[in-house]
Amino acid sequence: MRIEYRQSRWRNAREFLEPLIFELRDEEPTEIPPLGEIPGEVRRKHISIPNLSEPEVVRHYVRLSKMNYGIDDGPYWLGSCTMKYNPKICEAVASWDEVKWMHPDQPIDTVQGCLKLMYELSSLLRMITDLDRFSFQPMAGAHGEYTGCLIIRKYHEDRGEERDEIIIPDSAHGTNFASAAMAGFKVIRIPAYKDGTIDIDALESAISNKTAGMMVTNPNTLGIYEDKLDVISDMIHEAGGLMYYDGANFNALIGRVSLKKMGIDIAHLNLHKTFATPHGAGGPGAGAIGVVEKLYEYLPIPVVEYDGKKYYLRYDLPRTVGKVSGYYGNFSVLVKAYLYLLMLGWEGLKTVSGISVLNSNYAYVKASQIEGLEPIYGENKIRKHEFVLSSAKLFKEKGIRARDIAKRLMDYGYHPPTVYFPPIVKEALMFEPTETENKREIDGYIEALKRIVNEDPEILKNAPYNTAIGRLDEARAVKDMILSWKMMKRRSSPGRIRNRR
Repeated sequence: MRIEYRQSRWRNAREFLEPLIFELRDEEPTEIPPLGEIPGEVRRKHISIPNLSEPEVVRHYVRLSKMNYGIDDGPYWLGSCTMKYNPKICEAVASWDEVKWMHPDQPIDTVQGCLKLMYELSSLLRMITDLDRFSFQPMAGAHGEYTGCLIIRKYHEDRGEERDEIIIPDSAHGTNFASAAMAGFKVIRIPAYKDGTIDIDALESAISNKTAGMMVTNPNTLGIYEDKLDVISDMIHEAGGLMYYDGANFNALIGRVSLKKMGIDIAHLNLHKTFATPHGAGGPGAGAIGVVEKLYEYLPIPVVEYDGKKYYLRYDLPRTVGKVSGYYGNFSVLVKAYLYLLMLGWEGLKTVSGISVLNSNYAYVKASQIEGLEPIYGENKIRKHEFVLSSAKLFKEKGIRARDIAKRLMDYGYHPPTVYFPPIVKEALMFEPTETENKREIDGYIEALKRIVNEDPEILKNAPYNTAIGRLDEARAVKDMILSWKMMKRRSSPGRIRNRR
């Protein structure tokens, strides 16, 4: 019954395909009213915008919003992205005048409340991770990785050591490889054992006097906990390197682990994922970066400090990697994360990670029983917050690919999972239910998967059908991008961008 209801929400959606706003009425030059003292030579005489009434504009964007899919519509099992439900109270507080009208150029005395919030959030993150110092400069997770790599590079440069290699497991978060390369390192990839954990023998062979450090994700992108991370950290430290922890999957561990005891020197936390701030489509994000005490002086500036009387921004860290973004970070994201932590408390955080792992394993067992969906690594291992299955068997027997399953899920009213990641799994489907989904929603999602893999393959290959836009040519979308109305006008026809059926 649940499945039919979800289908009916989207049925015949393409009959109501919304035109572009420029197509609602012929484009007409709009006269600009007098603009006071603005000199005529710099004043635009005409501006090409649709000449529409307010109701037309409002209805256009409301109709578009109804074609979108978000966490408020239903489950969003986008593996490794941790698309959690976001408490509305966090949005309400972030919209307060005291938050949204603050300006980063204000005098320090006028923003003591903001600095206090950042300082206390840093203290909470120190407690949660067991790391010693934090900076909020990085704007996202990959930005945090890059900042961590800059710290590793400068640390070795200051010691007069020529180390230019970063070791990264195949099961690490996808952006690690790019972040290390951007920071000037040579990336040394190492494989995983069949159980999904890091191959210790391969790691030992990869370590050399050129090793600057290692980047790990734990649990890794297969959703499997790296239970030998203390041994791995010892090996890297003995070789003179530093350990970097990618916090993309920290939702499975919050309230339960000490990164310092794992041997971690540097870590970023995705505040926009782990601590429930909405994200996607490029932002907003916050990749707060934490370090052990010996690396404090390398953090990007400024950092928030407290002298017992007032909060201030410290710029004089002697070995800092400098600024990695403008001002002090994405403040609205920090506000939401701070409130989320205060509402939950320590026991609440443990509950979050516990239910996250429970939901993932329940879904993993159920999905693994579907003919054609198989675990490739660590079949008998408990998963953490996410899991990966392969549809390679379905492709071999029926020609059904992972992307076909993902597209067809949209017809059932569910957001697709991550596909083709991690790349070490052929025809990968990567699921992450998160702690905010109940059993009814999980069962509905699994039931949809069961129906899909037993449908006529030709139906799947042409899905989706119940969405405003049919299946796009995804390769062309990258090679032939049309990013504005002006670009579209220069092309032959509107159909090139829409790709309607």
